[in-house]
Amino acid sequence: QVQLVESGGGLVQPGGSLRLSCAASGILFSIYTMNWYRQAPGKQRELVAQISKTFNTYYTNSVKGRFTISRDNAKNTAYLQMNSLKPEDTARYYCNAPVPGHDYWGQGTQVTVSS
Repeated sequence: QVQLVESGGGLVQPGGSLRLSCAASGILFSIYTMNWYRQAPGKQRELVAQISKTFNTYYTNSVKGRFTISRDNAKNTAYLQMNSLKPEDTARYYCNAPVPGHDYWGQGTQVTVSS
């Protein structure tokens, strides 16, 4: 069965960095687009970053220049490098694989940016 497991979240000071990981199993990882979403309490879930099977990337405007999405197909893992973190980045971050006919999600990892 398909499983996505996020890790790497935690508490960080403003201006700090974190690297999130999404380990995938049960799918042909290399052929699918991978997304990172985030959701803060009381807010809608939003798409943060996306990387295609051809390594094309997309970022929402608020994180451009600060976040970098990447993937290592040999390790079946997607990453989100987050630099220059701001308090407004505080949210639970979710890995998503929009496989045709099946929308897979991880359990999320919490990121809190606070001094």
